[in-house]
Amino acid sequence: MEVANEKSTITKGKEYLKNWIPYRIKRYWFYLGVTIMGLILPWITINGNHLFLLNFDQKKLHLGGIAFDMQELYLMPFMLMLLFLGIFAVTAVGGRVWCGWSCPQTIFRVIYRDLIETKLLGIRKRISNKQQEPDYSTPENQAKRVVAILIWSVLALIAASNFMWYFVPPEDFFAYLANPAEHTILLGFVIGITLFLIADVVFIKENFCIYICPYSRVQSVLYDKDTIMAIYDPHRGGEIYEGNGPERHKLYTKQKELLAVEPNAECTTCESCVTVCPTHIDIRKGLQLECINCLECVDACTKVMGALGKPSLVRWSSEKEIIAQEGKTQYFRTKTIMYAAALVIILIALFTVGSKKENMLLNINKTTRLYKINDNGVVENDYIFLFANTDSKPHSYFFEIVGNKDLKIVRPAEPFKIGAGKKKKSVVRIETNKVLVNNATKDTPLPIKIKAYAVDDKKNIVVERDTVFTYPRIDLLKK
Repeated sequence: MEVANEKSTITKGKEYLKNWIPYRIKRYWFYLGVTIMGLILPWITINGNHLFLLNFDQKKLHLGGIAFDMQELYLMPFMLMLLFLGIFAVTAVGGRVWCGWSCPQTIFRVIYRDLIETKLLGIRKRISNKQQEPDYSTPENQAKRVVAILIWSVLALIAASNFMWYFVPPEDFFAYLANPAEHTILLGFVIGITLFLIADVVFIKENFCIYICPYSRVQSVLYDKDTIMAIYDPHRGGEIYEGNGPERHKLYTKQKELLAVEPNAECTTCESCVTVCPTHIDIRKGLQLECINCLECVDACTKVMGALGKPSLVRWSSEKEIIAQEGKTQYFRTKTIMYAAALVIILIALFTVGSKKENMLLNINKTTRLYKINDNGVVENDYIFLFANTDSKPHSYFFEIVGNKDLKIVRPAEPFKIGAGKKKKSVVRIETNKVLVNNATKDTPLPIKIKAYAVDDKKNIVVERDTVFTYPRIDLLKK
């Protein structure tokens, strides 16, 4: 009877595996989506503005189809807060899920190792152990490796160009590269990033994740008992390692050794979860900085245990649920709710501030000469007005003094036109023939307000700036 039940369980397990979709396949599809999104995002424009572009060349930030001048980069702190708080929130909930599912480093390594070296060239075709390097000493593999590096070099050049499209719009990027001698800095960046990607993906490999990337060091601070990760169940599988931290050492390498101590242990010690790990760790050892949550170990154990009609010993779960066995994982807890609230507040602040974008920027500076007194007693002050048309179409601009009829603008006398995205410097002269201050001891700075506006859209494009009009001592006027 027990044999029949065992066979029935194994049969059900095999049926389950027929319909089972490994995380690896889901990751590949997710990688494809992320890659396509990353490639096409720089090309998408709304009213001539990109969805996201930090344009150092034109000194502009495009966000959600709205162009902001560099003088409007008060939005950047909100974006940085969103970035870092977003990373913290994702890590608190899903561990290093970013590393395994979206990080360019991981995607590039999968493309090079799994697609180019394994599928296309067959260098790793007979190697199931990702901790084992192919034999590059044979002439055939040496030639294939050269071909693999050449293929990846082309892809690295595309990736480097794609990265630069977020700083130089694609339409300008290709125009600049048509004259490389005039754009050596851009060309240097593209070549430099390409060479780095080649060295990183071909030679540094997962060592980048282990030794260089700072995220692995940050994650341990952000984890708690409810953080989900790839985790081995020692209650079912048995304790393979003894000790804590770096002192942990292996106890059993064979199943019979494990069963002699823990008769109910289900781990077969096949080490499938070890051989598939791209960062060369044994998940049965517990939480490790090197784990990137790629879930390859979950797939490997699911396949082995599924054939035996049992659930995987390695699951994407939390320490609370698997190790401590204190109940279900709590996704909504104080930490994650606070992160979510902070992100919502920052998003609201970002959209609120961003919605108040000015379609015209104006800086007003006094010239070095404080004032000039004409023979007829008229007092003049000169200013430098720096206009910037941040709208997507040209406008004609002019300005006026608000709330002071004793002052008048004598230069310029007519409105002037500024093209879309262009700037213009204008010398402005304000004068008065009235006695504004009767002070014989010192000059007097009088606060004034300047209203500048687009003549063709005075309702929507208008800004006000405060400055001062310097009035001389009264005895100077009498001279």
